[in-house]
Amino acid sequence: MATTSIPPLLFPSAALRRKNNDSSRLRCRIRVKAMATERLEIKIEKNPTETRLAEVGVRSWPKWGCPPSKFPWEYTSKETCYLLEGKVKVFPDGHGDEFVEIGPGDLVEFPKGMKCTWDVTVAVDKHYKFE
Repeated sequence: MATTSIPPLLFPSAALRRKNNDSSRLRCRIRVKAMATERLEIKIEKNPTETRLAEVGVRSWPKWGCPPSKFPWEYTSKETCYLLEGKVKVFPDGHGDEFVEIGPGDLVEFPKGMKCTWDVTVAVDKHYKFE
C-alpha cells in the first residue's frame, strides 16, 4: 500500500498541540477585529469588544428606548449609538425601499443631515451620543 505524505501546512505539528502533550485536542486562539461596514451612509460595527466600547465611552452615554413603531427622523447632528436590545430597519430618504437593519451588539453611526424612517420591529434599548 502506498503512503501519502501530508504537507506540513495541512497537518498540525506537535508545536501546535497543547503543552500537556494531549495530542487529541488542538487549541488555537484567533483574534478577530470587529470591522465597520458602511451602507447607505450608515456605518455599522458588529459586536465590538468591551475594550472598543470602553474606548468610545459607550457605557457613560445616555440611554433611549422605544416600543415597536414606525416614524420619520432627521439627524441634525451626527449620532453614534450602541443597541443593547431591539431590531430596527432604517430607510434613508432617497434610496427607495432599501434599508439597513440594526440589532443588539451593533455600534452604529448616522451622519448629520440624514433623513430617514425608523421601523422598529422589536423594542429598542440603546446608548447614544450626538456630536
